[in-house]
Amino acid sequence: MSRVAAALGALLAAATAHAQAPRHAAEPGAGAIPLDGFADAVAHWQNRHGADYPRYAPQQVREIADNLLLLQRESGGWPENRDPARVLGAAERERLRAERALPGGSFDNRNTYTQIDYLAAAHARTGEARYRDAALRGLDFVLARQLERCGGWPHTVPASQPYHPHITIADEVTPGVLAMLRRAAAFPFVDPARRQRIEAAVARGDACLLRLQVRQDGRLAGWAGQYDARTLQPAQGRRFELPALVSDETVSVLRYLMSIPQPSPPVTAAIEGGVDWLRRVALRGQRLETFPAPHERWAYHAADFDRRLVADPQAPPLWARFYDLRDNSVVLASRDGERLRDYAQIPRERRTGYHWFGTWPQALLERDYPAWKARTGAGAKPHPPR
Repeated sequence: MSRVAAALGALLAAATAHAQAPRHAAEPGAGAIPLDGFADAVAHWQNRHGADYPRYAPQQVREIADNLLLLQRESGGWPENRDPARVLGAAERERLRAERALPGGSFDNRNTYTQIDYLAAAHARTGEARYRDAALRGLDFVLARQLERCGGWPHTVPASQPYHPHITIADEVTPGVLAMLRRAAAFPFVDPARRQRIEAAVARGDACLLRLQVRQDGRLAGWAGQYDARTLQPAQGRRFELPALVSDETVSVLRYLMSIPQPSPPVTAAIEGGVDWLRRVALRGQRLETFPAPHERWAYHAADFDRRLVADPQAPPLWARFYDLRDNSVVLASRDGERLRDYAQIPRERRTGYHWFGTWPQALLERDYPAWKARTGAGAKPHPPR
């Protein structure tokens, strides 16, 4: 993920080294296709099931790609939070074959578009037509699920939770899909008709991101994690994810917009507005501290640590994940959706299982944004707000 790869790359490397997966002959002269895009899914899988299982080495491209074919639904999508490098037994393979008839798929946790990217790379590496065909089915699934009202993508289809139909920015759903589609337009196996559909989808998706950027007193700010697909208003995700501006998701959108080779004036204005908002909402004089605590396991994770905010005048900038849509106050909540005033009021399960504070914008503000301005010459003269 960039940020997911940084946070979880060590976990992936350790799991790969630990596992004693069967070794098969690699493609002559071929190296690994990076698995960084699956880091979020692997972490979620291992939080639920543990990391003590055999995994294919990253160089075993065919084995991993074949797993992706087995996991792909007949609809073209994929279920979320699976480890594509896990060595599967015969009984599980048979079960997954039966599950292929289940409908839909998910874009959550950087899902579906990551599988398409990997299969396209596997096809280029091996020449196997089945990897190309699976990538094309995945592309058709993505294009068919673009939402009509604005042009973003939902969390999961078919929906099984109230927030699944929302236009989703969280976990890089819409910006991640758009970034993949921009790459897919150049896949050599994409036919002209699909390429036209891809280009049209990108244009609609880009316009949707600009339309969804929140304004505060007429001033461009950041993005929410999800939006009602009908009203286009910021919406609630899980019960503890209240409607709010989200710093982490704003960074994801900005990185995507900065990747556009020739940004239009509206795109430039959106970037400048988002960067300005991130600078304005940085928290000063507080440090997030992690400290040892008794081991405890919950449904989705375990922890032998806890977290607290500590006053520190020398601390570097810190950001809350969620900010109030009107006044930019920090938004915190319990699992039952109650808004809380203080970080210490959040139960330990959510303090350790969710990142309420972090430094997500730091690299963007210090490195990516200056590099974008130097590359594009953007910002030399101000653009009027949309």
